[in-house]
Parts: sequence; C-alpha cells; structure tokens
Amino acid sequence: MASQHFDVIIIGAGLSGIGTACHIANECPEKSLAIIERRDTMGGTWDLFRYPGIRSDSDMVSFGFRFKPWFSDKVLARGNDIQKYVVETAKEFQIKDKVHFGVKVTELEWCSTEQLWKITALKGPAQTLIHYTCSFIANCSGFYNYDHGYRPSFPNEQAFGGEIVHPQKWPENLETRGKKVVVIGSGATAVTLVPALAKDAEHVTMLQRSPTYIMALPDTDKMSLFMNKLMPKSWVFHFARKRNILFQRALYLTSLRWPNFMRKFMLRHVKKQLAPHVDMKHFTPSYNPWEQRLCAAPDGDFFDAINSGQATVATDQIECFTESGIQLKSGEALEADIIVSATGLNIQWFGGAKLKVDDVEVNLAEKMAYKSIMLQDIPNFTWVFGYTNAPWTLKCDIAGQYLCRLLKHMDEHQLKVATPVDLHNSASEDRMLQELSSGYLKRSMAIMPKQGKKEPWRVLMHFGKDKKILTEDPIDDGILAFDKEAALPTTKQKAA
Repeated sequence: MASQHFDVIIIGAGLSGIGTACHIANECPEKSLAIIERRDTMGGTWDLFRYPGIRSDSDMVSFGFRFKPWFSDKVLARGNDIQKYVVETAKEFQIKDKVHFGVKVTELEWCSTEQLWKITALKGPAQTLIHYTCSFIANCSGFYNYDHGYRPSFPNEQAFGGEIVHPQKWPENLETRGKKVVVIGSGATAVTLVPALAKDAEHVTMLQRSPTYIMALPDTDKMSLFMNKLMPKSWVFHFARKRNILFQRALYLTSLRWPNFMRKFMLRHVKKQLAPHVDMKHFTPSYNPWEQRLCAAPDGDFFDAINSGQATVATDQIECFTESGIQLKSGEALEADIIVSATGLNIQWFGGAKLKVDDVEVNLAEKMAYKSIMLQDIPNFTWVFGYTNAPWTLKCDIAGQYLCRLLKHMDEHQLKVATPVDLHNSASEDRMLQELSSGYLKRSMAIMPKQGKKEPWRVLMHFGKDKKILTEDPIDDGILAFDKEAALPTTKQKAA
C-alpha cells in the first residue's frame, strides 16, 4: 500500500494531541496535518479509564486549553466530561476529520537521505499494515502502557474466591453494590475510587503500604461564580486561570523551600478533615510534600467516607490472599468480595512503537530532552511530556506554541531538518524526574532520559521558566542544528 504523506503527523488524540493540532491548524494552516489514534474515539486517558468516580486531580480552569475556556461550576471535572470537552474542541477547531482512528503505530523511522519520517502502523481489527510519511512528528501518546497497568502478583492470589480487577481495565458490568471491597493502593486512583465505591458497597477498605498526602479542595469555585455576575465570563476565566497557576506554583515552591513547614501545614489540614476517632497514622506520609504528586479530594469526599465508617484505611503489608480476602502481615484479615489492584501504571514511551534513526533503534535512556520538548539527536521530532507538579496540559499548550514557532522559522529560512545536538558534552548521570519517589517512576528509572548539566538539557517542571524558553527565547540558539533540503542523488548517481 502506498504511503500517505503529511507535513506534520501527531500521534495521539487525547488532550495533548488535540491541543497541539489546534495550535497547528490555527497558526500554520498551510501545513497538511494528520492525527493517528489507536482507539476508535478521541480523549486518550479520559476515554480509556472508566472506573467509578474518575475525574481530574487538577482544576479544569488550568487543566483545560487556554484557547478553549472551560466554563463550569465544578473545579475538578469528571472523566466523561473531559472526554466530551476534547471532542467538542476538535469539532470547534475543525480537526476532527483529520483523525485517523483505529491505527496503532509500531515503528517510527527517520530517513536522513529523504529527510522524512516513515511510519509503520496496523489498522483496525484485521491489523492491516499501513504506512505514512511526514516531515515532522509530534508525539502526544502519553507515557504509559495503554494495554496493561502495573499489576504485581500477590502470594496465593489464585485462592481468592472473588474478583480481582485493575482500574485501567474496569469491567463494564462489575456489580459492587452491597459488596465488601478492598482497594490496594494509596495514590490518586485509590483516593478517587474509595468514596465512589463507598456510596453503594457494604464496606470499602483502602489497603496501603504507606500513606499519601491528600488535600480537600472545594469542588465549586465560589469566587468565580460571584465574579461571573459582575463581568464577562472570558475575563473571569483568565483571572481564575492565572490565579490557580500562581497558587499551584507557590504551593510547590514553598514545599521545596520549607518542607517541614509544609508537612506540618498539610497534616494539620488533614487532621481537621478527620473525625476524632480516625487514627492519623494512616494519613502521615514518611516523605516530604511533592516528592510524590498530591492527591485531591473534592469537597473532602474521601474524608467523609472515612468519617462515616463506610470506608476504612489499613496501613500494612500483604502476607497472602485467602479464599475470603487478604491476610496481612500484622495478623489482621480483610474480608473481600472484590479486590481492586489500584497499583499504578507501567511507563512506556511512544505507545510501544520502536523509534529509529537511519535503521538504528534509539535508546531513550542514552538521550537528553531538549527544552523538555525535543530529544537529543532525533530530527524533526517533538515529544510532549506534561507536568507532574501542575496541570499536565500547561506544558502541552506552550509546547504547541513552540512547535508552530519552529515550523515557521524553518519555512522562513528554507530549512528542512531541525536536530538538538549536544556540542558541549552536557550529559550527567542524573535521570529525568529522579527527585520524585512515586512507584511508577522508581520502577522505570532505567528507561528515563538523562538530564543535562544545565539548560536547555534539563526537564525543569517549572511553567514560568518553560513558558519563556518555549514561547519567547530565540529558536536558533546554537544548539538546535538545522539542515537545508538535501540534494537527492540522481538515477545515474544511484547506479554508480
């Protein structure tokens, strides 16, 4: 089958992919564009995950697109509403028809002689082999394995007489009403699941090895509701967006600068949320704030479930599964009809596709990220990786702006190839995000890109600095190497 060619191909039709496509369609309308999506609909994570209560853990004013305001009374949006928001955005910016659904990319290879990317993919249930070529790739496929979540094996789990499920593959018809449920884990997924399941289940137990920082956040932005009565919604949106971004940044930086103070502050906050009979040992983490991402509880719903007795927390380790539940190392037994393994994700780059340059497979662990958006020695390739300490899409928005700036610069100077090149031996032994202690990152540190000794080879996780680097600093900085269009060999030269 002949290859389909486009100027730019975006991989992934989630928030990152659709956001990037909107920037290109608006700022570079002359560019032919396609979006490759392995699923049959848009939304990415927000279409894949269907577990009870799924929602954002960032406020939607700053989590949504800057160019497409999220007007809602709710601060933390529900998963299906976010998926609808992605689809609505694609329709509004006329890019829905550019999405190629049901196409799974298996290989991305840059060809230097032709100065283009060759993409191999499988289409539809029949897994038909298809090919694309393009001048530029924007990889927006996320960073985890969409097929399988992290699911450790538990001793004697085959003896359990009930059902074991992972939130990433939540069964459509799973009945939890009147059942005893044990949720293994203490991250954002578990904190979301517990109050949602507690509404109908007989009882829910969250089993954790160690506690996590959980903050109760108002689920309604009362200040914005009041301001909407006095001024246009667009003004209120921009004010609320700037306010929330600054607040999140201040919270993170204060946690880094004064960890002991912030630890005491957050623990006091938790204690106020809990009834007197609840033991604080289950809510007192051993690490400092922001060494792992904070968990949000809208209107304190998680704490309400604990206070009511509909849910409890057990801090212990698993000895083994039994026919009726879980035996803990402390000797306590947890009865369960259903066990939910909310044990996290597996990191996987580029949706599992092989990345090659001139037939040589790229080892990402030997590369550095350039300006947090491109990869060392990889031509015409952007890689959207959002924030772990702020709304993911803040990075996606400025990354889309940078990509358009880069494309315009290349067109203006008749350049065909842009490659980040380390000219000063900048690599260090540090790994991207190694300062975080989250389990999914620790398990995957060996495949994480390297950090450079200095900018622009460091992943900063700092919206203010990134915004300047990506939207204001010069494109041609002496590190990004450019090539003009190559003179392809003639037929006689090939024969020779």
